[in-house]
Amino acid sequence: MIDKLTTIHQKLFGTAQELRNFFAPGRINLIGEHTDYNGGHVFPCALNNGTYAVVSTRLDQNIHLYSTNFSQDNTIVFSLSEVPIKATSKSWINYPKGMCKIFLDNDYNIPYGLNIVIGGDIPNGAGLSSSASIEMLMAIILNNMYNLNVPPVSMVKWGQQVENNFIGVSCGIMDQFASMMSRKDQALLLNCTTLHYQYAPLELKDYVIIIGNTNKQRTLAGSKYNERVYECQTALQQLQQNIPIENLAQLDEAKYFQYEHLITNPIHRLRAKHIVTENARTLEAANLLKNYDLIGFGQLMNQSHISLRDNYAVTGHELDSLVNAAWQTAGCIGSRMTGAGFGGCTVSLVKQANAQEFIDKVGASYLEATGLRADFYIAGSSDGAREISQ
Repeated sequence: MIDKLTTIHQKLFGTAQELRNFFAPGRINLIGEHTDYNGGHVFPCALNNGTYAVVSTRLDQNIHLYSTNFSQDNTIVFSLSEVPIKATSKSWINYPKGMCKIFLDNDYNIPYGLNIVIGGDIPNGAGLSSSASIEMLMAIILNNMYNLNVPPVSMVKWGQQVENNFIGVSCGIMDQFASMMSRKDQALLLNCTTLHYQYAPLELKDYVIIIGNTNKQRTLAGSKYNERVYECQTALQQLQQNIPIENLAQLDEAKYFQYEHLITNPIHRLRAKHIVTENARTLEAANLLKNYDLIGFGQLMNQSHISLRDNYAVTGHELDSLVNAAWQTAGCIGSRMTGAGFGGCTVSLVKQANAQEFIDKVGASYLEATGLRADFYIAGSSDGAREISQ
């Protein structure tokens, strides 16, 4: 990928510049879905799929970006002297543009422009955090190119702020945190309220993680994602009239069921039920993985998907069809949707010896059920966003 981007960079901007290379991974969330913006725990790991960049400096104040991932609107230019930097209708550019804005808003000096050629191998709109990957890529580019020494967790927080305030998506902090802070061969248990985190060894022995892409794209800002945020906030406000809590994830299951009657809308009650039970599953799953109990971990993955389907209503025909086929295939001990839902991807824990059989059978079953062809990837893990050598 770097060789390809280097060739493009030289064609666009000439061969005289010194080139530097960067990478930021996408992520899968093993369990803990929609808990992040409700103050709960998540358990992601970074993928070895991600977004790459080849970068050189300019003498002016312009940022020139070229992306290999789009056939149209693949070249964008904006000025760092634009005050204020504003979002545009060209959605992909808003992620790097928003990161530039937030560095400037925090009084970091960006004295000259950049030529940036980016390309990635994360399917756009698949729910593997291509947007957070671009944000953290741009953050590490700015931090390293200008020697700004911004702490990694600050860049993570800024990435969430770009999503919330510049893009308009009410997301939590998991995607940016996983893209920046992950370690290879480890999963990351993150408390999204305190940002306390710990690593757990991702030792799967004779099992592999298989990602299934439904190839039904969804866009967070255009989906019901923000609606779910509102429903959870409404449920929380009603519970807070009688219980001193700051977020839904502060409730354990027993206390939730004691007070769920305070939530007057039955749909909102289901949303809150998912958050409370999913947070409990995530903590249990992390302990099971630390103790190498993959069978128990897989069972919690299945329970997570059922709750996302029945309580949170973010799966849909395509995701359910892919997961149902996985559950019925030999060697699969756990499968669930991953990401925001409404399309996107599943993550399955499959015996390595059955991996190809799993891909063939699940793919055929999914095609019959939906008329769509799924893509499958055997997931590898990665370190977080970083500068890389040629």
